[in-house]
Amino acid sequence: MINSSNRITDLVIEAHEIFINSSEAKEQAQENKTPPGVILENLGDEDVKITRVRITSPTGEAAIGKPMGNYITLEVPRLREDDTQINEKTIDYMSKELISLLQLKDNSTILVIGLGNWNVTPDALGPKVISNLMVTKHLLEYVPEHVDKGVRPVCAVSPGVLGITGIETGEIVKGIVDRVKPDVLIAIDALAARSMERVSTTIQIADTGIAPGGGVGNKRMEISKSTVGMPVIAIGVPTVVDAATLTNDAIDLVIDSMIKEAPEGTDFYNMLKNLDRDQKYSLLKESLNPFVGHLIVTPKEIDDIINRVSKVVANGLNMALHQGISLKDVDNYIN
Repeated sequence: MINSSNRITDLVIEAHEIFINSSEAKEQAQENKTPPGVILENLGDEDVKITRVRITSPTGEAAIGKPMGNYITLEVPRLREDDTQINEKTIDYMSKELISLLQLKDNSTILVIGLGNWNVTPDALGPKVISNLMVTKHLLEYVPEHVDKGVRPVCAVSPGVLGITGIETGEIVKGIVDRVKPDVLIAIDALAARSMERVSTTIQIADTGIAPGGGVGNKRMEISKSTVGMPVIAIGVPTVVDAATLTNDAIDLVIDSMIKEAPEGTDFYNMLKNLDRDQKYSLLKESLNPFVGHLIVTPKEIDDIINRVSKVVANGLNMALHQGISLKDVDNYIN
């Protein structure tokens, strides 16, 4: 089985792409190169492409390099833009996927954790989402007569990171869970991608929990059902790529352009077509390491991107966690 860990990514669809381009998948010589134990389904439309991946066996887990469970990816190429229609469509799709995955009861208590460092913009997605979330647990406890029907008890916290608190985030979360005793925990975190095209245009939802910092090689204590004793839904948006990936993608574009221009059948054409791109990535990573180390790259507009995307993610959650409310209702609760 392939090991996708040599490519820095938190996205299951990218791990799947790495597999289908691997030598093992090519040896299968099948039109459908999805490995055994992995079920893939494509939905959505041209604005919001939805990919559902279900890993059902240890074989699929080993092939993709991700735990068994359900992974839903929303790819929205125009999410970086400040387009109200696209944002509302993304919120609608996201909320429907979450409703199906969560299976909440009318009185379910939900705890939302905003992971990440609010002092580092690319890592501030979690805290930013929390600031736009419709938090209602205290209202239902103290002024229930002023709360609309269909509103569930939701509480939220941004626990910071080890470098700020000196405490493992997982330990903080476990302490809150033991006290609040929610029915489900939702963790929001910034992710790493292996493609610049997916940075800030992709939302991943998973029911397998999360290991903060895993995508950039700084894996912390896992937050999952096995560690907190309840279902954990992870929601993330990629905000960074590593320098080797960025360089590799740029070179791939040049190679693809040269293949189109080279006469088919020539030695030069065959050399380009048969180039081992995984090996090329490894060589690039080794070459860059002495000069830039483990360099992580993010778009220069990341401040605006985080502000916009965090509102989309927060409203997707707001619409999923409460029944029969509108975006206007959410504004009234928050403001």
